[in-house]
Amino acid sequence: MLPQDPMITLRRATERGGANHGWLNTRHTFSFADYYDPKHMGFRALRVINEDKVAPGKGFGTHPHRDMEIISYVLEGGLEHHDSTGSGGVISPGDVQRMSAGTGVRHSEFNASKEVEVHFLQIWLMPDHDGVTPSYEEKRFPAAQKQGRLQLVASPDGSDGSVLLHADAKLYVSLLAPGEEAALVLAPGRHGWVHVARGEAKLNGQLLSAGDGASLSGEPQVALEGVRDAEVLVFDLA
Repeated sequence: MLPQDPMITLRRATERGGANHGWLNTRHTFSFADYYDPKHMGFRALRVINEDKVAPGKGFGTHPHRDMEIISYVLEGGLEHHDSTGSGGVISPGDVQRMSAGTGVRHSEFNASKEVEVHFLQIWLMPDHDGVTPSYEEKRFPAAQKQGRLQLVASPDGSDGSVLLHADAKLYVSLLAPGEEAALVLAPGRHGWVHVARGEAKLNGQLLSAGDGASLSGEPQVALEGVRDAEVLVFDLA
Protein backbone atom coordinates (compact mmCIF):
# COMPACT_ATOMS: atom_id res chain seq x y z
CA MET A 1 0.00 0.00 0.00
CA LEU A 2 1.38 3.41 -0.96
CA PRO A 3 1.67 6.05 1.75
CA GLN A 4 -1.25 8.47 1.80
CA ASP A 5 -0.61 12.10 1.04
CA PRO A 6 -0.91 14.19 4.21
CA MET A 7 -4.29 15.87 4.45
CA ILE A 8 -6.23 17.89 7.00
CA THR A 9 -9.87 18.62 6.17
CA LEU A 10 -11.67 21.20 8.28
CA ARG A 11 -15.32 20.93 9.34
CA ARG A 12 -16.35 24.33 10.64
CA ALA A 13 -18.98 24.69 13.35
CA THR A 14 -21.06 26.93 11.09
CA GLU A 15 -21.23 24.19 8.44
CA ARG A 16 -22.83 21.62 10.75
CA GLY A 17 -26.44 20.52 10.57
CA GLY A 18 -28.83 20.71 13.46
CA ALA A 19 -32.11 22.01 14.80
CA ASN A 20 -33.63 23.94 17.68
CA HIS A 21 -36.61 22.06 19.13
CA GLY A 22 -37.09 24.47 22.02
CA TRP A 23 -36.17 21.96 24.71
CA LEU A 24 -33.18 20.79 22.63
CA ASN A 25 -30.70 22.88 20.66
CA THR A 26 -28.48 20.47 18.75
CA ARG A 27 -25.67 20.64 16.19
CA HIS A 28 -24.62 17.64 14.11
CA THR A 29 -21.06 17.24 12.80
CA PHE A 30 -22.27 14.27 10.71
CA SER A 31 -25.60 13.30 9.19
CA PHE A 32 -28.14 12.54 11.90
CA ALA A 33 -31.94 12.43 12.23
CA ASP A 34 -33.45 14.93 9.74
CA TYR A 35 -30.04 16.30 8.75
CA TYR A 36 -28.60 14.41 5.79
CA ASP A 37 -25.42 15.26 3.89
CA PRO A 38 -23.88 12.41 1.86
CA LYS A 39 -20.48 14.13 2.13
CA HIS A 40 -20.60 13.96 5.92
CA MET A 41 -21.80 10.52 6.98
CA GLY A 42 -19.03 9.99 9.51
CA PHE A 43 -15.27 9.47 9.50
CA ARG A 44 -13.77 5.98 9.77
CA ALA A 45 -15.46 4.35 12.82
CA LEU A 46 -16.70 7.72 14.08
CA ARG A 47 -20.37 8.05 13.14
CA VAL A 48 -21.86 10.82 15.31
CA ILE A 49 -20.74 13.93 17.17
CA ASN A 50 -23.78 15.85 18.35
CA GLU A 51 -23.41 18.95 20.49
CA ASP A 52 -26.59 19.03 22.56
CA LYS A 53 -27.98 21.70 24.88
CA VAL A 54 -31.02 20.42 26.79
CA ALA A 55 -33.39 22.67 28.72
CA PRO A 56 -33.93 22.19 32.48
CA GLY A 57 -35.98 19.10 33.31
CA LYS A 58 -36.15 17.97 29.68
CA GLY A 59 -34.44 15.13 27.83
CA PHE A 60 -34.53 12.07 25.63
CA GLY A 61 -37.19 9.56 26.70
CA THR A 62 -36.54 5.83 26.74
CA HIS A 63 -35.56 4.60 23.27
CA PRO A 64 -33.62 1.66 21.79
CA HIS A 65 -30.16 1.24 20.24
CA ARG A 66 -28.15 -1.71 19.04
CA ASP A 67 -24.62 -2.40 17.73
CA MET A 68 -23.18 1.00 18.56
CA GLU A 69 -20.64 2.36 21.06
CA ILE A 70 -22.11 5.53 22.59
CA ILE A 71 -20.09 8.04 24.61
CA SER A 72 -21.53 10.99 26.51
CA TYR A 73 -19.17 13.81 27.50
CA VAL A 74 -20.64 16.60 29.63
CA LEU A 75 -19.36 20.15 29.28
CA GLU A 76 -21.77 21.93 31.65
CA GLY A 77 -24.54 20.79 33.98
CA GLY A 78 -25.56 17.24 34.82
CA LEU A 79 -26.93 14.44 32.63
CA GLU A 80 -29.13 11.79 34.22
CA HIS A 81 -28.85 8.34 32.62
CA HIS A 82 -30.96 5.19 32.97
CA ASP A 83 -30.81 2.04 30.83
CA SER A 84 -32.08 -1.51 30.56
CA THR A 85 -28.83 -2.98 31.94
CA GLY A 86 -29.89 -1.52 35.29
CA SER A 87 -27.29 1.25 35.18
CA GLY A 88 -28.16 4.79 36.15
CA GLY A 89 -26.90 8.00 37.67
CA VAL A 90 -25.87 11.56 36.91
CA ILE A 91 -22.71 12.38 34.98
CA SER A 92 -21.04 15.77 35.37
CA PRO A 93 -18.19 17.66 33.69
CA GLY A 94 -15.08 15.49 33.91
CA ASP A 95 -17.05 12.23 33.62
CA VAL A 96 -16.92 9.98 30.55
CA GLN A 97 -19.85 7.64 30.03
CA ARG A 98 -19.72 4.65 27.66
CA MET A 99 -22.69 2.50 26.73
CA SER A 100 -22.27 -0.50 24.43
CA ALA A 101 -25.65 -1.09 22.79
CA GLY A 102 -24.63 -4.47 21.34
CA THR A 103 -27.54 -6.89 20.98
CA GLY A 104 -29.94 -4.19 22.13
CA VAL A 105 -30.41 -1.69 24.94
CA ARG A 106 -33.01 0.87 25.91
CA HIS A 107 -32.00 4.07 27.67
CA SER A 108 -33.01 7.63 28.58
CA GLU A 109 -30.96 10.79 29.05
CA PHE A 110 -32.40 13.79 30.91
CA ASN A 111 -31.16 17.10 32.22
CA ALA A 112 -30.67 16.40 35.92
CA SER A 113 -31.43 20.04 36.82
CA LYS A 114 -34.74 21.88 36.90
CA GLU A 115 -32.92 25.22 36.73
CA VAL A 116 -29.99 25.20 34.28
CA GLU A 117 -29.41 23.57 30.89
CA VAL A 118 -27.05 20.66 30.34
CA HIS A 119 -24.48 20.98 27.55
CA PHE A 120 -22.90 17.76 26.36
CA LEU A 121 -21.45 15.86 23.43
CA GLN A 122 -23.13 12.70 22.21
CA ILE A 123 -20.63 10.51 20.33
CA TRP A 124 -21.28 7.29 18.43
CA LEU A 125 -18.62 4.87 17.20
CA MET A 126 -19.19 1.81 15.03
CA PRO A 127 -18.13 -1.34 16.93
CA ASP A 128 -15.50 -3.64 15.44
CA HIS A 129 -18.03 -6.49 15.65
CA ASP A 130 -21.76 -6.75 16.20
CA GLY A 131 -23.63 -8.65 18.87
CA VAL A 132 -21.67 -7.76 22.02
CA THR A 133 -23.42 -8.01 25.36
CA PRO A 134 -24.85 -4.60 26.29
CA SER A 135 -22.85 -2.88 29.03
CA TYR A 136 -22.30 0.46 30.72
CA GLU A 137 -19.29 2.20 32.22
CA GLU A 138 -18.40 5.64 33.49
CA LYS A 139 -15.19 7.12 34.86
CA ARG A 140 -14.09 10.51 36.09
CA PHE A 141 -11.06 12.37 34.72
CA PRO A 142 -10.22 15.45 36.83
CA ALA A 143 -9.09 18.61 35.05
CA ALA A 144 -5.54 18.19 36.38
CA GLN A 145 -5.17 14.96 34.38
CA LYS A 146 -6.10 16.75 31.14
CA GLN A 147 -4.36 20.08 31.59
CA GLY A 148 -1.58 20.61 29.07
CA ARG A 149 -1.64 16.97 27.94
CA LEU A 150 -3.74 14.44 26.09
CA GLN A 151 -5.50 12.17 28.57
CA LEU A 152 -6.71 8.84 27.20
CA VAL A 153 -10.37 8.45 28.24
CA ALA A 154 -11.63 5.59 25.98
CA SER A 155 -9.76 2.73 24.33
CA PRO A 156 -10.09 -0.91 23.17
CA ASP A 157 -8.08 -2.19 26.15
CA GLY A 158 -9.07 0.19 28.93
CA SER A 159 -5.48 1.33 29.36
CA ASP A 160 -4.51 4.35 31.48
CA GLY A 161 -7.79 4.07 33.36
CA SER A 162 -9.90 4.70 30.24
CA VAL A 163 -13.37 3.30 29.60
CA LEU A 164 -13.44 0.19 27.41
CA LEU A 165 -14.52 0.48 23.77
CA HIS A 166 -15.55 -2.36 21.47
CA ALA A 167 -14.04 -0.42 18.56
CA ASP A 168 -10.59 0.13 17.05
CA ALA A 169 -10.49 3.69 18.32
CA LYS A 170 -9.01 5.76 21.09
CA LEU A 171 -10.36 9.01 22.49
CA TYR A 172 -8.18 11.59 24.22
CA VAL A 173 -9.16 14.86 25.89
CA SER A 174 -6.97 17.88 26.57
CA LEU A 175 -7.37 21.20 28.35
CA LEU A 176 -5.05 23.81 26.88
CA ALA A 177 -4.33 27.26 28.23
CA PRO A 178 -2.98 29.85 25.78
CA GLY A 179 0.43 28.70 24.61
CA GLU A 180 0.16 25.20 26.07
CA GLU A 181 0.98 22.40 23.62
CA ALA A 182 0.10 18.71 23.36
CA ALA A 183 0.73 16.22 20.59
CA LEU A 184 -0.31 12.72 19.57
CA VAL A 185 1.73 10.63 17.14
CA LEU A 186 -0.42 8.83 14.57
CA ALA A 187 0.96 5.43 13.59
CA PRO A 188 1.20 4.69 9.85
CA GLY A 189 -2.26 3.91 8.50
CA ARG A 190 -4.05 5.58 11.44
CA HIS A 191 -6.34 8.58 11.09
CA GLY A 192 -7.29 11.39 13.42
CA TRP A 193 -10.35 13.46 14.14
CA VAL A 194 -10.16 16.58 16.29
CA HIS A 195 -13.17 18.33 17.84
CA VAL A 196 -12.81 21.60 19.73
CA ALA A 197 -15.48 21.59 22.42
CA ARG A 198 -14.64 25.00 23.88
CA GLY A 199 -12.24 27.86 23.31
CA GLU A 200 -9.72 28.05 20.48
CA ALA A 201 -6.71 25.94 19.55
CA LYS A 202 -4.33 25.50 16.67
CA LEU A 203 -4.22 22.11 14.97
CA ASN A 204 -0.95 21.61 13.10
CA GLY A 205 -0.85 25.40 12.79
CA GLN A 206 -4.48 25.91 11.70
CA LEU A 207 -6.87 27.78 14.00
CA LEU A 208 -9.98 25.94 15.22
CA SER A 209 -12.74 27.47 17.33
CA ALA A 210 -15.47 25.96 19.49
CA GLY A 211 -17.56 23.47 17.50
CA ASP A 212 -14.96 23.13 14.73
CA GLY A 213 -13.69 19.71 13.74
CA ALA A 214 -11.03 18.33 11.42
CA SER A 215 -10.00 15.00 9.95
CA LEU A 216 -6.37 13.99 9.55
CA SER A 217 -5.17 11.32 7.12
CA GLY A 218 -1.54 10.63 6.25
CA GLU A 219 -0.42 13.11 8.91
CA PRO A 220 2.36 11.98 11.27
CA GLN A 221 0.86 13.66 14.33
CA VAL A 222 -1.89 15.73 15.89
CA ALA A 223 -0.14 18.85 17.20
CA LEU A 224 -2.27 21.15 19.36
CA GLU A 225 -1.60 24.57 20.83
CA GLY A 226 -4.02 26.47 23.05
CA VAL A 227 -5.03 29.92 21.84
CA ARG A 228 -8.00 30.70 24.11
CA ASP A 229 -8.62 28.29 27.00
CA ALA A 230 -9.57 25.19 25.02
CA GLU A 231 -11.11 21.79 25.63
CA VAL A 232 -10.24 19.46 22.77
CA LEU A 233 -11.22 15.88 21.92
CA VAL A 234 -8.86 13.82 19.74
CA PHE A 235 -9.80 10.49 18.14
CA ASP A 236 -7.18 8.00 16.94
CA LEU A 237 -8.95 5.82 14.35
CA ALA A 238 -8.15 2.81 12.16
